[in-house]
Amino acid sequence: MFFSLLNMMQRGQTGGWFLFFLTAGIPGVHLLTDSSIQPASESELPSEAQIYQPVLQPSEAVPLIGTYVVTNLVGKPCIKATMGAEYIVSEKKKTWYFNLDPSRVRTSGYCGKGAAALSLTLPDDAASLQFTFRKENDIFYVDKLTAHVSPLPVCQGCANKTYSGSLAQEKLFAAGNGQSFKCQSEQLLWTSPELRIKLVPLQMQAFTLPNGQYGIEVECRHDFNKRVIPIIIGAVVVGLILIAVLTSLFIKDRHRQGYTRL
Repeated sequence: MFFSLLNMMQRGQTGGWFLFFLTAGIPGVHLLTDSSIQPASESELPSEAQIYQPVLQPSEAVPLIGTYVVTNLVGKPCIKATMGAEYIVSEKKKTWYFNLDPSRVRTSGYCGKGAAALSLTLPDDAASLQFTFRKENDIFYVDKLTAHVSPLPVCQGCANKTYSGSLAQEKLFAAGNGQSFKCQSEQLLWTSPELRIKLVPLQMQAFTLPNGQYGIEVECRHDFNKRVIPIIIGAVVVGLILIAVLTSLFIKDRHRQGYTRL
């Protein structure tokens, strides 16, 4: 009977006032109004997941420098690398550039007795750079480097494309056990016709890192040449000047002796 009366009054003109007094008099009954129904906020609405894609640039910029560390099973550092990395892409007879952002990089890898690896990966696997290390006797080096980048298309209407490449069977960045390879000069690595990797500056060490710190630095050939060649050229110039001065003095002395005899 109560529910029939309630339905009848809801259809009538006085139904609203009746419900008001009804809810005021009966505990546990609440009147639900339109204003109490709130629309979902923007944060609650489902949104499409955004995939991270690097943006290629038409000009070079100095890459940010990051330090990346891999630890072994007992938590001790076994690989340490400090570098700035730049991807150089050749597409449609143009050159494009992308710098690796250390703040976005996920570092992973492993360390074994004679082999180790350092992997740097961007979100959604948008780009990666992997170094594989080998140890022979008292020397370590990088014997393989692989890289890829999946950027936004460089032109409207162009399809998504992944640029990748690798270097294998190499002996890159070699140094003695407990030492670190260091190079301030740029290291340009051709991984494929479409992708080059520039590392500048670069310092790395693998397998043995006492207290997680770099050991004695092994200077790269480019830095050695930059430091030694000016010294050699300067010494040659000084030597030529000295020879010219001594020759001039010798000629003058010969002339004086000739005048004395006369």
